[in-house]
Amino acid sequence: MSTNFIETRRPFYLLIAFENSPSKVQELCKVCIFEQNYKRNFRIMNNKLKYTISFLLVVGFSFYAIAQKMKSKKTEISSNEIHWLTVEEVQEKMKTKPKKVYIDVYTDWCGWCKVMDKKTFANQNVIDYFNKNFYCIHFNAERADEVLFNEKKYGRTDGGKTNDLAIEWMGGRMSYPTSLFFDEGFINPQPVPGYLEVNNMELIATYFVGNFHKTKPFEQYQKEFKNTWK
Repeated sequence: MSTNFIETRRPFYLLIAFENSPSKVQELCKVCIFEQNYKRNFRIMNNKLKYTISFLLVVGFSFYAIAQKMKSKKTEISSNEIHWLTVEEVQEKMKTKPKKVYIDVYTDWCGWCKVMDKKTFANQNVIDYFNKNFYCIHFNAERADEVLFNEKKYGRTDGGKTNDLAIEWMGGRMSYPTSLFFDEGFINPQPVPGYLEVNNMELIATYFVGNFHKTKPFEQYQKEFKNTWK
């Protein structure tokens, strides 16, 4: 008798089997019990699997939400300050994404340098504009360690207190603070000595970012310019 017949007509078949062979009934009962246990265990395992998947999804989404929140918080913090980089980092970034460079040249003893840090560089308009348009460097002119720039090492020589790279950038006219503006490729340094308030920083920064320094005298640009930063 076929298996399909056993599955679909089992009560009738058991009755016939019992009349012919009681041992046959016992075997078939074992099969039935096995099938019932199998189905019950399958349902239990299936339910456990569903609960496990649901749990993992909840945990996964929770971690994702936490990660997004931390990322958002990090972005918020970083957007409230200028992204200062090292000379080496800027040179590396310049290889894939050319950008103008701004360098704040300072010393540890310079009082106006500290004022510029607290006021000008803390202004949100300055922060947003400089992070968008410049690679920015905070450069201590009297740093004692060597700096690698254009495959050349710069340090303090002949017992001097000033790093040779600062001297080269500023053409030997050492004054602090000094703002240095470079074109893309880290070339054509334009030193602007002295403390710069927010309105003066806007005037000068937009002059270089707009490439007006290549086509228009600064005095003419200054006459036409209107401040918008507060």
